[in-house]
Amino acid sequence: MRTGIEFTVTPEDRLTLDALVADRNTPAKIVWRAKIILATADGCGTNEIMHRSGKSKTCVWRWQERFMHQGVAGLTRDKTRPPGKKPLTPEIKAKVLAKTTTETPPNSTHWSARMMAKTMGLSHTSVQRIWDEAGLKPHLIKRFKVSNDPDFEAKVTDVVGLYMNPPDRALVLCVDEKSQIQALDRTQPGLPLKRGRAATMTHDYKRHGTTTLFAALDVRSGLVIGDVKPRHRAKEFLSFLRKIDRAVKKHLDVHLVLDNYAAHKTREVKAWLAKHPRFHCHFTPTSASWLNLVERFFAEITTKRIRRGTFTSVADLEDAIYDYLLRHNADPKPFVWTKSAENILARERRALDLLDLIRDGNQPSESEH
Repeated sequence: MRTGIEFTVTPEDRLTLDALVADRNTPAKIVWRAKIILATADGCGTNEIMHRSGKSKTCVWRWQERFMHQGVAGLTRDKTRPPGKKPLTPEIKAKVLAKTTTETPPNSTHWSARMMAKTMGLSHTSVQRIWDEAGLKPHLIKRFKVSNDPDFEAKVTDVVGLYMNPPDRALVLCVDEKSQIQALDRTQPGLPLKRGRAATMTHDYKRHGTTTLFAALDVRSGLVIGDVKPRHRAKEFLSFLRKIDRAVKKHLDVHLVLDNYAAHKTREVKAWLAKHPRFHCHFTPTSASWLNLVERFFAEITTKRIRRGTFTSVADLEDAIYDYLLRHNADPKPFVWTKSAENILARERRALDLLDLIRDGNQPSESEH
């Protein structure tokens, strides 16, 4: 043993060390540390201990010295090491965050981690950590449009009221058109999904024409009345209204949630509605198509059936749409509206206040975002 290191392994210490070595759940590093001390207590020299433990001379001496000062507890604890680099100061973090949120780089519309790192003299991983802590993602942008409809409050209250408290002896239908659906055929067949590789699809395609899906979503049941037509004029919309009239039982009123598309408000449409008093129209605010629940259905049919589909003709596309409608209606699930009108109106007022603040040249505070 190295001079200056002397210790005694008591019977209690030996029992504890033997238990650590015998326990299969003991970490390997603690096992070999315990073996070093047990071999030392058995009178083995440094070379023999090195041979038994597979550790270097300095390592053997280090743990003998640790045991001498701290006993068995010293073998089970690792000393905390200071970081290789000094942690970033709050001042540096604040500068990075301020530059990220109030400035843009001279040659780009937004900051990247490496661009900010070069500007601030930091590593890009440090910049990424600062952004992660603050929840900032400069590479993402979220699109929005705040409605300027003067009747926004009344229309939101009306439509949301239909969703959350549908009238008795009536059907609430969200109606809209998904226009210009393209029948796209790929120039080459794609490769199927396999282990380690995603399914493939060529970037180029052949166009075979377009079609329009008219849909009326029953808010309560999730059933969809659908029809496919080549165009989406008032003439086609009237034809779809007649289909709704035939499909809905005559003793029920029909409340239609519609957007402000011109074809929904023509003289011919108004004349037809006047002759069918059980139909009641409820228009969403301008620039607020998200308020129409049928848009959620359109998102699903696009994701599940259209976007990755391959269609050799418009007829092929229309068959796929009708097949999806058939399967959807065999097991319908309603989209449940949860936002109250008060919540939506509060968010709208907050967004308008922020826009006014920015137009006046002021920077909104963190709490105002």
